[in-house]
Amino acid sequence: MIRSVFISLTLVFSLCASVAVLAEAETPETAQKAVLITGASTGLGRSMTELFASKGHFVYAGARKDSDIAELNAIENVQAVRLDVTVQEDIDAAVETIRSAGRGLHGLINNAGVAVIAPLIEVDEEDFGFQMNVNVYGVYRVTKAFAPLIIESKGRISTTGSISGILSGTLFGPYSMSKHAMEAFTDSLAVEMERFGVQVSVIEPGNYRSDIGKNIARRMKARGITVEDSLYREELERMMGFLDAPEPMGGDPIEVAEAALHAMFDENPKRRYMVVPNERQAEITVRKAMEEMVQLNQGQKYSYDRDTLIRMLDELLAAHP
Repeated sequence: MIRSVFISLTLVFSLCASVAVLAEAETPETAQKAVLITGASTGLGRSMTELFASKGHFVYAGARKDSDIAELNAIENVQAVRLDVTVQEDIDAAVETIRSAGRGLHGLINNAGVAVIAPLIEVDEEDFGFQMNVNVYGVYRVTKAFAPLIIESKGRISTTGSISGILSGTLFGPYSMSKHAMEAFTDSLAVEMERFGVQVSVIEPGNYRSDIGKNIARRMKARGITVEDSLYREELERMMGFLDAPEPMGGDPIEVAEAALHAMFDENPKRRYMVVPNERQAEITVRKAMEEMVQLNQGQKYSYDRDTLIRMLDELLAAHP
């Protein structure tokens, strides 16, 4: 009897020792949840990278330029990866780098994006293709490539959209089209990934400080695009003045980074994160969504009356407190 108790105690101590060894073996590297952020060198992506890393998460930071890669690698908890979302070879190499590191991949944030500002009836096809290649095909390519790692971890996928994915306006047609596509991409992907336990979201920023304006102006000048012969000359001249401002205008991008952090790590992530720096942008965006609802309902065979619409709205508000 005493021998049996001794053997049992020995077994317990052995198990405790094994647990202790396993705990010691779980280094900070393996315990950290890793997230890949594309377009991490500047603007919103840089804010996300710095915030996530400061919270102790490990960030694979996608960038294209050697100087940006060096800067990102200098940040604690960050490993830069060369990643141009328009180059499949870069994407494949990034997948191999992350897979072979052994950390797994908890999250993917499709943040890399560009903006082409031009009237739809005048925009050059090459510029239009550039817009879609980065903002739409880029998101598709990266998500498809990293989906197996995300499914394996039952992780998260988030995409940086924009309130321009709800709004549209003069000169913003190409950009708005690309961001409207992210709304459909998110909804479809969320349904498809649900069976794997993967959560999908879209972040819809308003006007926040970033380098996107300078990049637009730089590309237009490099391409030799002028406004003199445009049917929208006045609007384009105003826009160029805005883009050439010495300092980027808009809210603090940390607000967008905090929304991305919630999307990646909160127990109850939202499908949509509209993040705007002021009430006016929120009102314009929500009113536009409501206007589309009214237009859908108006003058069709199965139109709903006001009381029914309000009841439907109340039901939705109750389902999303």
